[in-house]
Amino acid sequence: MELQYSELDNQIKLLKLIGSLDILGVGAIETKFAAYCSGENARVIVDLSQVHFLASIGIRLLTINAKSLTTRGGRMALLSPTPEVRKTLDVTGIVDVIPVYDGIESAETMLLAI
Repeated sequence: MELQYSELDNQIKLLKLIGSLDILGVGAIETKFAAYCSGENARVIVDLSQVHFLASIGIRLLTINAKSLTTRGGRMALLSPTPEVRKTLDVTGIVDVIPVYDGIESAETMLLAI
């Protein structure tokens, strides 16, 4: 699993994940991912367009950090999951906790509106 970080002009953090969010993948990025989600009022977009497998431990990583962001006044959005990953997100109900968008502009708009 690879984690790429960038910051958009509007101070939204963009985390791009590449690979599998399974036990090995999560282990490889968990500490960095949590660090990027730290801070007050942080806005984070997680790009899932290159994640080809999402295991329960990956769902745990996303939900724990999304909830942590919320308690500090921040928000998380998921971006462009592959069809396989989207199916997993839908089945597990994570979409009720973390909004999912197909376009980065929509995700940015939601994060900045709150």
